[in-house]
Formats: sequence, C-alpha cells, structure tokens
Amino acid sequence: MKNENYTGLTEKEVQDSRARHGENVLTPPEKDPLWRLFLRKFHDPLIIILLIAGTLSIGISCYEYFYLDSSVAVFFEPVGIFIAILLATGLSFIFETLADKEFSILNQTGDEEPVQVIRSGNTVKIPRKEVVVGDILIIETGEEIPADAEILDAVTLKVDESTLTGEPVCNKSADEKDFDPNATFPTNHLMRGTKVMEGHGVCRVFAVGDETENGKVFEAAQIDNSVKTPLNEQLDGLGRLISNLSYAIAGAIIVAKLLVFFNWAPIALTLLLPVGLFFYLVIYKFKTWKASACISTIAIFFTVFIGCVLGIHTLVEPQQEVSVLMAYALQTVMIAVTLIVVAVPEGLPMAVTLSLAYSMRRMLKTNNLVRKMHACETMGAATVICTDKTGTLTQNQMRVYKADFYGLTAQRLGNDSMSEMIAEGIAVNSTAHLDLSDTEKVTVLGNPTEGALLLWLRDNDRDYMKLKARTRRIAEIPFCTERKYMATLVESASGKRILYVKGAPEIVMSLCTDVCANVSREEIEKQLETYQNQAMRTLGFAYRELTDDENVIKDGTLCTTDLTFIGIVAISDPVRKDVPDAVKECMNAGIRIKIVTGDTPNTAKEIGRQIGLWEETDTERNIITGPEFAALSDEEVRERVMELKIISRARPMDKKRLVEALQALGQVVAVTGDGTNDAPALKAAHVGLSMGDGTSVAKEASDITIIDNSFFSIGRAVMWGRSLYQNIQRFLLFQLTVNVAACLIVLIGAFMGTKSPLTVTQMLWVNLIMDTFGAIALASLPPTERVMRDKPRNRKDFILNKSMMKNILGVGGFFFAILFGFLYLFMHTDISQLTELLHEPLGKKHEVTVYEQTLLFSIFVWTHFWYMFNTRGYMSGGSGLDLKGCRGFKYIATIIVIGQILIVEVMYDFFNIMPMKWQDWVIIIGLSSLVMWAREARQLLRRNTQKCCPHLI
Repeated sequence: MKNENYTGLTEKEVQDSRARHGENVLTPPEKDPLWRLFLRKFHDPLIIILLIAGTLSIGISCYEYFYLDSSVAVFFEPVGIFIAILLATGLSFIFETLADKEFSILNQTGDEEPVQVIRSGNTVKIPRKEVVVGDILIIETGEEIPADAEILDAVTLKVDESTLTGEPVCNKSADEKDFDPNATFPTNHLMRGTKVMEGHGVCRVFAVGDETENGKVFEAAQIDNSVKTPLNEQLDGLGRLISNLSYAIAGAIIVAKLLVFFNWAPIALTLLLPVGLFFYLVIYKFKTWKASACISTIAIFFTVFIGCVLGIHTLVEPQQEVSVLMAYALQTVMIAVTLIVVAVPEGLPMAVTLSLAYSMRRMLKTNNLVRKMHACETMGAATVICTDKTGTLTQNQMRVYKADFYGLTAQRLGNDSMSEMIAEGIAVNSTAHLDLSDTEKVTVLGNPTEGALLLWLRDNDRDYMKLKARTRRIAEIPFCTERKYMATLVESASGKRILYVKGAPEIVMSLCTDVCANVSREEIEKQLETYQNQAMRTLGFAYRELTDDENVIKDGTLCTTDLTFIGIVAISDPVRKDVPDAVKECMNAGIRIKIVTGDTPNTAKEIGRQIGLWEETDTERNIITGPEFAALSDEEVRERVMELKIISRARPMDKKRLVEALQALGQVVAVTGDGTNDAPALKAAHVGLSMGDGTSVAKEASDITIIDNSFFSIGRAVMWGRSLYQNIQRFLLFQLTVNVAACLIVLIGAFMGTKSPLTVTQMLWVNLIMDTFGAIALASLPPTERVMRDKPRNRKDFILNKSMMKNILGVGGFFFAILFGFLYLFMHTDISQLTELLHEPLGKKHEVTVYEQTLLFSIFVWTHFWYMFNTRGYMSGGSGLDLKGCRGFKYIATIIVIGQILIVEVMYDFFNIMPMKWQDWVIIIGLSSLVMWAREARQLLRRNTQKCCPHLI
C-alpha cells in the first residue's frame, strides 16, 4: 500500500465539501434554560392544586386581616402552603440539576484529536473535526475511525464495532471476495466511533458529523418522546381525584351552609347521603371517581331541588339584609377553602421528591448512579428489560473458555518442557499486547482473540514479554483471511529453531502429519463441533523443530506440511458470573428479558442459553434477525413482539423500534446497553440503563448508570423501585387517613355552629409538618427482597387500591368518630383534666375552652402518630414495631414526639393552646397507643393461626 497512489482533496475542494456537507462534529442537543426547567416542576397536578388553594388562602387571610382585624397569624397558612410548594419543586430541581452536572463530562467527544489525511498529495495531520467528505484517511492499529468511510486499501484490517453493533471483531477489506453478506455494515465500510484493532488501511470519507451512522444514532438519542412514567400517571390520577373530590365537597358545604342559613337544616343534613353515595360508588361499584362523581353530583342537585320545593315556606325573614347574607356567605367560602387546604396533602409533593432523592443516594451504594429521579420508582414497574449482549451480559473481553493441549498432564501449564514450548509459541506468535497500567483491569491492545491467549498465559503465571525477550524472531507470516493462519519462526530460548503456527483448526490440521499424544482426528473434530455449537471461536496450534539449514518460509509462504498438531483452544466473550442469577431473579419477578445484539443468531442464542433465557422448547418464533425485524409491518411487530426473546444482527434503530412497539402494548420498558448503538433505545425507554464503562453517548441517553456494569445491580434497582412504590403507598395511606379525619372534624365543626375544632396553625403542624415528616419516615424504609417474588404491577391500576381506600375511609372515619365524641363532650362539659369526664354530667352547649381544644389537638396528633407504625407494617404483614434497619424512621418518629411536646409546653401561644397536665399526657399517649397495639395483637394472632392452622387463613 503506497500513499503516493492517492492525491486527496485540494484546499478549495476541502472548503467546497465543508460548505456542502458541514463539519465533522455532532450537533449537541439544545438545552432548556434553568428557569424553564424550574417552571416545568409546576406542571404537577398536586402542585397546581396547592397553587390554587394558596391563592384563595391569601385572599381570605387578607380579608380577615384588613376587615376583621385578625392578627398576622392568619397568613401562616398561605405562607406554609407556598413554602411546601417551593420545597417540593426546588428540591426536585436541585437534585436533577446536580445529576446533570455529574454527567456533563460525558459530552466530550474528542473533536480535537489528530488524524492523518492525504491532501494535495501530502500526508498531514488535522483535528478530526476538520475531516470533510472526500478526504483520504490513513488509519492505523489502535485509532478510532473519525468519519464514515469506504476502504480503498487494507492489510489484515480488523475493527471493533461493538459500540455500534455489539460485534467486537469485524474483518474489513476492499476485496469483494472477502465481503460478508450477513455483516451489519458492509465489509468495505468503516464507521465513525469504531476502533481499529489490527492492521492498517486507506479509506475515503463519504459521511461526516450528523450524517454518519454514529451521528444518526446520536440524533435519535436526543428525541424526547415524552413518555409518561407510571408514577407520573398515578400521581396525575390522584391529583385529579383529590381536586375533584375537594371541590365537590367544598361546593356541597357552600350549598348546605346556605340551606342552614335559611333554616333548612334537615335538607342540609340529607346532603350527607350523596357524599356517602360517592364514596360507596368509588370503592365498591365503579372503581373510578368519574362515574361516581357524576352520579353523586346529580344526587346533590336533586336534593337541593327537593329542599327548595319543600322548604321554601320555612323562610323566617324573606327580606334579610344583603350585608348579613354576604358576611355569612364569605364565612362559608372561607370554611370551604379551609377544607380544600386541609383535604390537599400539602406535604405529598415534597415527600415524594424527598423519597426519590433519598432513593437516589441509597441506590448509589448498590452501584446505580441515578440521573433522573423518576427512574428510581419506574424500575419497579418494569415489565420488560431489553438488553444488549456485549458488555452487559458478557464481559466484552475475549477469554479462553478451554484449552486442550494434548501433551499436557493437566489443563494448566506446568514446569515441563511441553508447557514451556506451548507458552513460548503463544507469546511469540502474536501481534497483540496487554496494557497492565491499571492493576484493576487488564486491557488488550490489538486482536482480541490473540489477547485472550495472552490473558490465559497471565492466568497461568507466564509473562509473555519475558517469553518474547528470550527468543529471536527469524521470520513471520501474518494472519490474513485468505490463509486463516499465522506462522512465526524463532530461535527458541532452548537454542532450537522452532516454527509455531496457529489459526483455523481445519487449516492448521491440514498442515500436520502428526498429532501430539496420539489423539485421533475424529476426537479433535468432535471437540471442535462441541465448541462451535456453543458459538465459540476455536484456534488450532502446531509446531515443528527445524534444523539450521531448513528454510520453511519463502516469500511470505509456508513451505512445509510436516507439522505436529498440539491442541485446540476455545475462545469466547464469557457471560458475567452474576448474570444468570440476576436474569433468573428478574424472570421470577415477572419481568421479560429480551436480548438485542449485533452478533450472529448462533452466538446470541448460545448466550441466551447460558443465562437461562433460551430454553429447549423455544422455536424460531422466539428469535429474529435485524433485517427480518425491519421488514415486518407495524401490525406484524405488535403480534410477534411479546414472543421474541432474541434479535440478532440488530442495527441501532431496531432496538428503538422494539422499545416503542412494547410501549404501544402498555409495557413498561427498561433498556440496558453500553454502546452508541444503544442510545436511541435508552432514550426512548421508560428507564435507560447504561454501563459504567459504556460510551459517553450511551450514558448521556440513559437515566441510570450501572457503575459496576453488573446485570445483578439491575435486579437491585428493580427491588428498590418496587419497595419505593410500596413506601409511597404507605405514606399516602398515612397522609390521606389524617386528611379524612381532619376534613370531617372541620366539616362537622362548621355545621355545629362552633369555631373550628382545630386552628389554622394546628392544621399547619398536622397537615404540613407532621404528615410530611411521617411520609418521609415511611419513604425511608429499606427495601425488601420479598417484593421480587411479586409480579409487576399494572400501570393502569390506581395508586390507591381497594384495601387502601377501605383503610383511609374506615380508619379516618373511626378517628373522626373519636374526635367528634370528645368534641361533643367538651362542648357539654367544663373540665380542666380528662379524668373529670368520668363524673362530670353533661350540661348545656358552650364554646370549647382553650385547654379542651389542647386536649382535642393532642388526641388528634397522638392517634395518628401511633397509626404511622401501623402503616409501617402495611403490605408487609409484619410488625409495625420491627424497625431493624429503619434508622430514618426512628429519627423522624423522635422528631415528631419532641416537636409535639415543644408545641404544647413551649410554643403554645403560637398554636392557640396551653400546657397540659402530666396526667393528661399519660392518658392520651397511653390510650391513643391502643391504635397500634390492636393491630399488633391482630397480626400476632394471624401469624400464630397461620402456623397452627394454615387451612384457616
């Protein structure tokens, strides 16, 4: 190959080409400004509800402050709401921005690296970004291809295309007889981003920048499909339910209060019937709020209509003053808005954000670097994992699977002369090298297959460099696809002249007249067939001792067929040790695994068999090649996609199409990959999982990076996601139960004609601070492997299941009944200590005293505090007091206890209460704890019954 055969482009041709085809750079994705990213956090339905409630609360607080001469304390509620909003949106924004900064280094593409080109007949070096279409490139071993190019001339050229196709070694040639019709990319094409592993050549550039195959993949990876995550869908549904429900109840309050104003109290009470009807329909009949709300709304209007017809004659003063009516109406609206504020769990968005952030930090300890917060939970909903083979399931490093050298007494090399000769032959008859600069990971430089042999020597405590140094090379025949063998003649360390040959076993055997240890050719062929059926590469080895006057290499040709065959070696890219167990764990958890690789069908099928995916009962319906998959219509893809286990010879967009087809069928798809070819699918998936040593394009497109490259860590991510979702359900159960009790007590207080049993600041503590702390305590519970025995949840299922709704309404109603009972007693007695209720007779109705309100507030807080332990054990069936590994839960429970004591005993003026007597502390804490002990007793009885009489459970 002579450079003078090529003149290359002139300077003018370079400028014209750059003007026509652009520069050789990948266009970076356009990033939104920080302010827009922050505002995007306000799209959450619950945040929108809080904004509306906060705005209404400001209006009412202004009215109370300016027209009713209330204190500045009336602004605590709206301030608290907006603090909750800023905390929820701000924390989410900060965590994701910091994660983006950690990943920013991945965008560095090395555009300034020099490459050799021929221009105007001269060989020059230019930055790779200045390469243009038509340039003549000179490529050498170890270089990265800077642009898509057509080979003009090549010598033993082998290229690593694993970043694009998953294939670590591809033979490249300009000779048509060497073309592989099954290759993913043409044999005479070199693709940007691939690496020359062996040989050298000259090529002409035909595509640069975004027009290269690598550029198309990079561009596809930037497409934002705006795929809604399962958690987003669930919270959207919850937000709609809470908003519609709170607005409906607030509207009912306004109507009912006006009816009370006109002395239609009996009709007002009947409005409770359609409200009860709504809850019944949601839980038992329609399982959805839409139909239930429609029927209940019709019932409300029907009730009001009947009330108007039957109660019109009961008007006491038909000409009531407008001012009195307006004042009453405004007070009613304030009660309705207060109820909306109480109904909406202000702390929920912040609790969700903090729990996701907490999971991000904890998942890092399991080698999952989370970039996007939603990915923490979405992994738990995954129903399909699409994975590439090279570097994800396998080690992406060729290794010797088995070495069968017939003259050895054991599989390992010993100290005998035969072992020494085999080691020397492998060391000198090789062009590869090992990079030992990183003691943690040895890197092969050159041909991966030869590198596998050097690694085998290293595993056998042999230093290939020392072995080479003790010999003198006399002649060499390099490997080429025509010969399919390599031969090296050396003066051995023993002083003998020895010819070493390695290559395709059938070719090497044809050069031999003898086999070491008298092994039969039939036995060798049987061994080879076994390895080749497992999609392994095989090499045969032979040698011959020569006399000083023998010349067996003439003009680059081997002139002897009198060699001795000494053995074969099977080489493969081995499956990572932890992958089979990890795949089994995911499959047992109901997750489908699909392999998408650029490798041959046989290789992909064998890897599938080794990891436990491909079974003997599987047929051709379960495997397909990339070209065959691309030829299918969309309808055919939908019909077959769930059956597929393996797509071989896949191109980058095949994997993306697979992901989109699965998503169209309602599947929650996670994609794993480490190459540039995986980027479009990583971006399109619900969760993209890149490998720690993957390409920068793959990492940029992903949501989570698996730092240790282990498929096992993916199983841990699924476990974290499922546990996190259960934790979210737990704190929803806790918060909404509190809100139901609070709403009902505020509602009944309004109709009883007394001031609100719980003040604004008290509700702020209960609904924002305590509930949020409780939610965070539940969200910080550690994951459990038990969730990996469950099937993936249905993403269409409402986040509040039937059991949760029963608990929310049942337990919330029970707590309300307790509070209402005490409220009624306090309104008809005048006590200064709880024990006085035992002998104090009921009297006339009066306003509740400050001490009685303190008792009511404390009863409310402590019953819900103990209920937090009940929700801790929800869904696990275990004890709520089993706090092993729940350090965060313990800390936050302690904070709530200390906070409640400080509020009652120190900050009582701010909360409109007063210090309690120690006897009441003991009574309230002790009796309210029965909420927890009752569940513990029931669970203990259930466990004992299950052990003794399992047939009764």
